[in-house]
Amino acid sequence: MDVIADNFPAIRDSFLLCLQLAFFSGVLSLALGTGLAVFRVSPVPVLRLIGATYVNVVRNTPLTLVMLFVLFGLAYQLGLTLDDELLYRNNFWLAVLALTLYTSTFVCEVLRSGINTVHVGQAEAARAIGLTFTQNLRHVILPQAIRAVIAPMGSVIIALTKNTTVAVVIGVTTAEMVNEPAGLMRALINANGDVVPLLFLTFALGFVIITLPMGLATTWAASRLRVRR
Repeated sequence: MDVIADNFPAIRDSFLLCLQLAFFSGVLSLALGTGLAVFRVSPVPVLRLIGATYVNVVRNTPLTLVMLFVLFGLAYQLGLTLDDELLYRNNFWLAVLALTLYTSTFVCEVLRSGINTVHVGQAEAARAIGLTFTQNLRHVILPQAIRAVIAPMGSVIIALTKNTTVAVVIGVTTAEMVNEPAGLMRALINANGDVVPLLFLTFALGFVIITLPMGLATTWAASRLRVRR
């Protein structure tokens, strides 16, 4: 237990970094995923093709490869810099970008399944009263679709939170050079090989503490806000 007590501030900071990654990536993934879902159901064939191609390619690519593509392809080869001042902050935003590109595909498919639950007659009625495709989505379809997929969307966010550990590939740290949970656990295991089970259980418990309230909250919201047909 001395190892946990001595390193508790670093462990706490690593999970705070994990939450920051999950928050920014989650917000951006919801925005990009909604846009992709609109592409997938668009009446314009080119937009449907773009949306389907992006989703099918990225969703079936391991997140680790997406991280490496962002780091070596966009940052090193193309010179993409998201923070000119500090390397650790630039790596943070590169990880957010990779998580966003990957998670948005799952957001898209969840939201598209919610759109498919809206009865086609409602869309036809909206068109009959003169609403455009965009107005139809904004006022009729998306509000019902979002309420229908709160629970599965919560699962996507929980998966995103756990996927932040893949940021170890980029080397995301805090200003005090504290790694995110996966990187910190690896460093602690290397330095304290005699307490590996304890370290594993500690970090596993940390993720349970973070994700369990998310699951309970989304389950409650899904029950409270579900569309009654």
